[in-house]
Amino acid sequence: MTSIHDLLEIAIRNRASDLLLKAGSPPMIRVDGRIVPTERGPVDADETEALAQSIIYTSTRDHLLKAANPTAMVDESNQLGAEGMLARLHDQEEIDVVFTIPNLVRVRANLYLQHGTVAAALRIIPLKPATLDQLNLPPILKEAAARPQGLIVVTGPTGSGKSTTLAGIIEEINNTRAANIVTVEDPIEYVFADNKSMIQQREIGQDTRSFGTALRSVLRQSPDVIMIGEMRDPETIEVALTAAEVGHLVLTTLHTTGAPQTVERILNSFPAERRPQIAAQIAGGLLCVASQRLIPRAEGTGRIPAVEVMTGSPTIRRQIEAGETSTLADTVREGAHFGMQTFNVSLAGLANSGAIRPETALAASPDPAELRPLLKR
Repeated sequence: MTSIHDLLEIAIRNRASDLLLKAGSPPMIRVDGRIVPTERGPVDADETEALAQSIIYTSTRDHLLKAANPTAMVDESNQLGAEGMLARLHDQEEIDVVFTIPNLVRVRANLYLQHGTVAAALRIIPLKPATLDQLNLPPILKEAAARPQGLIVVTGPTGSGKSTTLAGIIEEINNTRAANIVTVEDPIEYVFADNKSMIQQREIGQDTRSFGTALRSVLRQSPDVIMIGEMRDPETIEVALTAAEVGHLVLTTLHTTGAPQTVERILNSFPAERRPQIAAQIAGGLLCVASQRLIPRAEGTGRIPAVEVMTGSPTIRRQIEAGETSTLADTVREGAHFGMQTFNVSLAGLANSGAIRPETALAASPDPAELRPLLKR
C-alpha cells in the first residue's frame, strides 16, 4: 500500500498545494488551482483509514518530540493519542492536525468522514515563509507592516494565499525591527524563527483552550504585534479592533470577495445598535485591507496574486464612520495617491507587464468592461 509520505512526495514533485484523499478515487492533487488525478490507482476504505491513522500518528509524534526531554514513553503516549483522535474522527468529529517532514515541508491535514469512510485534505506549506517581495505583493503592505499600531486585514476566498501573505508580513517585521509578536492560530501553519523579533505562536487546543480564551489574555502578554489567524466571530473581531485601537499592530484574515465588502462584513457581524461604535473603531484603526486572488501566470506554471487594496485614508475613515460603505469602492478607484488599487487596476498591471495573459485577466475580472480599456492593445 502507498504510504502518506509517498503520496506527499508525488504532490511536492508536482508543485501541488493540496493532496486530497477519498475512498473509491485515486489520490488527487491541486496544482496551480486545478485538481489533477495522480497516477496511483483508486484507494479503498481500508487504505484511507490506514492513511488517516498514519497522518494522526505522525502528527502526535511530531507534537510529543517537541518536548524538552523526550523519553522512551513517546511511542506509548503517541499510540494512545492517535487512538483517541481516531475515535473522535469515527464519532463524526472533523480533525485538524499538523506535522513536519524535516527539511522539506509542513503539512496541515483535515480529516473527516464522507459516505461513512475516512477522507482527508492535506495542505502543503513551505518550511520558510516567503518575503513580500517574493510573493509579488503591493509595496503598501511593507509600509503598513512598519507601522507601530493599526489593523491589517487580508481577505480572499479559500486557497487565495491569505495565510501566506500574513506569514510574509510577519517575516517582514521579524527581519526589520525588534517586536514581540504573538500569534493565535488554529492550527499553526508557518513556523517562524526569531530574528530581530521574538515570535510566540499559540495553537488552539495545544497551547490554549480556545480563540476566546487566548484573546482575552493576549493584551496582557506585552505584544507589539498580534496575529489572529481568522476573525471568526464577533468576539474575535472586537479583540482585534480594540487591540489596534489601544496601540498594537494587528494582522488577521477574513473570507470576503473585496476590500470594501470587508467593512460591511465586519459591521454585519454585530446587531444594528452596536454598528456605529464598531464603525468608529474600524475607522480609527484601519491601516489596510488587501483582498487577493491567485491568477495563473502567462507561462502556464505557477500563480501570481492580483490584489485590491483599500488603505485608511482620511476619506475612507470618514466614510466608514459615517456608515457610507456604498461609496468605499469609488474612493478606492480614486485613491492611488494613498496606495489604493482596484482588482482591475491590479489585473491590468499584471497583464500589461506580461505576467498574466489578457484573456486570463478578463476572465478573472469582476467587471471586464471596465478592465478592457486598461489593457494594452
